[in-house]
Amino acid sequence: MNQTIGGFTDSAQGGLQELPERAYGTALYRAAQADSRIVCLSADLARATETFLMRERMPERCFSLGIQEANMIGVASGMARCGDIPFAHSFCVFVTRRVYDQVAMQVAYPRTNVKIVGFIPGLTTQLGVSHQAIDDIALMRSLPNMTVVEPCGPEQVPAAVQAALAHEGPVYLRLSLASQAADTTRPLMTLDIGRGQVMVEGVDVAILATGMMVAQALQARDLIAQQGLSATVVNIHTLKPLDTQLLDRLARSHRAVVTAENHSTIGGLGAAVAEYLALRSLPVRFAMVGVRDTFAEGGSTPFLMKKYGLDAEHIAAAARTVCQAN
Repeated sequence: MNQTIGGFTDSAQGGLQELPERAYGTALYRAAQADSRIVCLSADLARATETFLMRERMPERCFSLGIQEANMIGVASGMARCGDIPFAHSFCVFVTRRVYDQVAMQVAYPRTNVKIVGFIPGLTTQLGVSHQAIDDIALMRSLPNMTVVEPCGPEQVPAAVQAALAHEGPVYLRLSLASQAADTTRPLMTLDIGRGQVMVEGVDVAILATGMMVAQALQARDLIAQQGLSATVVNIHTLKPLDTQLLDRLARSHRAVVTAENHSTIGGLGAAVAEYLALRSLPVRFAMVGVRDTFAEGGSTPFLMKKYGLDAEHIAAAARTVCQAN
């Protein structure tokens, strides 16, 4: 007999059968099964943050704080001080910008062991400016003691959860909604905090991408190959701490470096890489692909990605331009 619970099928023969489009919800539930310290906090967004599975199976360890993220962060900090490991969930823009002082004073400053999990990053929403987190990486990476992680897709989410859990201290996990995620048929990927992943090696330009932009970067690599350019594509899943050792190697072995992010070019991945290259005086050509100091609008993700210059074609154009520069 099969019973569907919160989007998962519980089979009497095979146990819990995971649906791939619920990568985070499954990963959190599995982690909570293995570690009794994990508690789940939500701001009235259990469905949108995939935490309904844990709520259905472990209601005593799930707490809905309502639409009040500031209070949720305070509760999470208090629970962490009592020995729990809270995973606090909301949309990216609400769990960073809306509650920045609480995150700074109750999580980052005292270095409480709180995992802040945000969904719908950047332009991946039709709800417009109020829901588009184009500054959350800039905010979170500027906080001392904060680790910032954005896996490239559902195939890396389980490893991201485990890495956040193993890290002692505050972590910000930036996740895309399942319906907008990458190909879920790919094998699971590892994630080592602070170590970038080279997806494919090239010789001319290094494209450093984070989150959903990794898939766009891989497509861009195919596009520029038609002009005889060879690209290394790197998954920068950890925005802080940045893998400076890898960045140093790539800058010294390639003609150019291009960053790609679903975020403002101010304060995000591109800014972090630019800071490092400048401070190290590395003589490499450089370009950034991201949201260019503007508020966007509501619309489908493909439409917004194209309009604001974040898709594979724009990454390819930036790579061609920077490689051809004198």
